[in-house]
Amino acid sequence: MNKQASYTLRSHNPDVLTCIANLSNDEVFTPPEFASRMLDTLAEAWAGEHRGANIWADKSVRFLDPCTKSGVFLREITSRLVKGLADQIPNLEDRVNHILTKQVFGISITYLTSLLARRSVYCSKHAQGEHSIAKSFASDAGNIWFERTSHTWLDDKCTYCGASRKTFDRGEVLETHAYAFIHTDEIKARVAELLGGVMQFDVIIGNPPYQLNDGGYGTSAAPIYQLFVEKALDLDPRYAIFVTPSRWMAGGKGLDKYRERMLSDKRLRNIVDYPKLYEGFPGVKIRGGISYFLWDRDHHGPCQIQTIWDGQPAGPAIARHLNAYDILVRRNEAVPILEKVRSRGEQTLDSRVSSRKPFGLPTNFHGKPDSKGLKKPVKLFGSQKISWVERSEIIANPAWIDKWKVLMTAVQGTSAAVETKFLSKPIIAGPGTACTETYLVAGHFNDKETAVNCAKYLRTRFLRFLVSIRKATQHATRDVYSFVPDLPMNQEWTDAKLYKRYGLTKNEIAFVESQVAEQRDDTPDEAVSDNGDDE
Repeated sequence: MNKQASYTLRSHNPDVLTCIANLSNDEVFTPPEFASRMLDTLAEAWAGEHRGANIWADKSVRFLDPCTKSGVFLREITSRLVKGLADQIPNLEDRVNHILTKQVFGISITYLTSLLARRSVYCSKHAQGEHSIAKSFASDAGNIWFERTSHTWLDDKCTYCGASRKTFDRGEVLETHAYAFIHTDEIKARVAELLGGVMQFDVIIGNPPYQLNDGGYGTSAAPIYQLFVEKALDLDPRYAIFVTPSRWMAGGKGLDKYRERMLSDKRLRNIVDYPKLYEGFPGVKIRGGISYFLWDRDHHGPCQIQTIWDGQPAGPAIARHLNAYDILVRRNEAVPILEKVRSRGEQTLDSRVSSRKPFGLPTNFHGKPDSKGLKKPVKLFGSQKISWVERSEIIANPAWIDKWKVLMTAVQGTSAAVETKFLSKPIIAGPGTACTETYLVAGHFNDKETAVNCAKYLRTRFLRFLVSIRKATQHATRDVYSFVPDLPMNQEWTDAKLYKRYGLTKNEIAFVESQVAEQRDDTPDEAVSDNGDDE
């Protein structure tokens, strides 16, 4: 078997990197086909700025994956360079050796992934092994680094990544998940230390771990993928290209500053978005979908936004200024509709909707099964059931108790691949009622008729479409209503009236109705749903 054949065996089916299971939903292996699409986007940008030149034919370009797992990015880059440099370095062994020792570098996230990545790139888990296709490394690690790193604890959390000490301070045997790339204040010095010298990377590419347990209630976790992106940009590469969850675009715990940074960065050149569950990474449940972006150090202008749906572009890529709103409006088709709504300068519904715990009662609070024995009973809408409490137990907004109220669940999502409801059905709660944190109060009124009109407004496709623009996950907190006009509730609002009020075209109406399912007006007054899910 000749050397060329031995190197290209990976192209035979099945490709092992399409067969391995993910470590978890937080440490996801990138499918080779997806990695290839990202590299195509990179190559197009390079050609566009280098008079059509082929990035894979440049033997000086240096690549770094700072969070390598399967090694798929480094492997695909190496494969392309092997073909692209054939004329410049005709000898295959010399060409491969040059690429692996001078052009591709990785920092693994665990010991196991370091072995896997080296096996993918060097064809040997040891860079100096007899089967390694690289012939001049001085260590078994080669250019794919891994050493155990420790967290820096302060008040039971890591000062760098926010990991829970209780969860991750667990001795010398188990992985710490203290990822070296983000556990430093001086990223340039740290990378030089890890890789054996100061070097400038032209391209930084990766699929970082998504989150870590932060010691909060239940399974609380903090996102960390943004930390990898920020450190990568601090290295000032020519290009950075990362795939991450898309939650940062409109929400996400602890992501406000990151979102502000990204939306104000004129160097973002491309965003390719996969909003449909499971589409980007089949079998991996990442609520809100995933996306990848290309950051170009020399670009200064609008960003090309492209949505992928069922494997195909949902429409043409459109150049947009990302800082037009405080969140990224993901669908290009939604922008002109939103602009028509906002052009009227109306107050928005988030000013009316309550914050979490509208009556000061947590989700796990439960009253008595009936009102017997209570001096001033209040009917309490809670998680999965109705109970009764004394009026004195209501610790916030007691004046709302005797109002007509419209309640909305604070969490609304489905297990389906495509979300089409976005909000639960409204609950009309009459005087003498309150609710736990399970619900938000979408409005409180002096009479039933106004409350009914509000509930009907909340059921319209138009309103739920505006909510969908801001709703990145199952959480339906007050901020998701920030694009919804707070219209007078002295009349019944229907979709037909709303479409006419805001001048939507036939195509815009069709788009709204393709995204949002009809919600029948069949919820009886003072009915409570079993939970926040509409399948």
